[in-house]
Amino acid sequence: MTQKSTFQALKFILVLLIYSNETRLFIRSRRVVWSKKFLFLFLISLLLSFKGRIPSEKDIIFFVEEYCNDFYPDHNVKEVLFISIKQQRIYLLRHGHLVTSYPVSTSKYGLGGLANSKKTPLGLHKIAKKIGKGVPLRGIIKGGVYIGKKADLEHYPVTIEGDFVTTRLLWLSGLEPGKNSGVGKDSYKRRIYIHGTPEEGLIGTPSSHGCIRMTNHEIVELFKLVNEGLNVLILNV
Repeated sequence: MTQKSTFQALKFILVLLIYSNETRLFIRSRRVVWSKKFLFLFLISLLLSFKGRIPSEKDIIFFVEEYCNDFYPDHNVKEVLFISIKQQRIYLLRHGHLVTSYPVSTSKYGLGGLANSKKTPLGLHKIAKKIGKGVPLRGIIKGGVYIGKKADLEHYPVTIEGDFVTTRLLWLSGLEPGKNSGVGKDSYKRRIYIHGTPEEGLIGTPSSHGCIRMTNHEIVELFKLVNEGLNVLILNV
């Protein structure tokens, strides 16, 4: 059996399980351990998909909705920015529809929430602040303020001196204490942003110092589409 047919068979079985009334009641029951085991099986099947091919729009929507329903039932996540580490891509999902998606760059130092680690934190966040409205393309932002200078773009996949934040930024605040919020692991205090970068040639590969980087034109587009308070989900899938 090919990898594609194996994935399709797994997904078909899981869809039947998820949408059966018995499973729905079972997942929502107090037997959390079994719920997590069921989701683990589902994640395995999706990871096969992510490894072997680019996930489809339906794959993304299905995965994010089920993940949020199981792990964050109290947050009522109907609209979310989903960041896939393995795909190096950000997806805007709204009420069961994929609005848009863009390539990104997460940390070259790996994943984690510790202060001063320069790693990209995982888990559920929200957009705490939108900063940069009216700043010109490539405008350098320091401490949340446009300094009146522009960065030179680098279109080749090379690192330039300085870790510049340009054009727009979405400042993230963690919603999971001990993981991305609280003492020593606080995404907001670490100044974790989704932001523009002059290193556009590195977009699509892990190259940041902890933040989520985007091209300058695309961060402007995304900035217009989202509001403060929007959920942001970062997962290593």
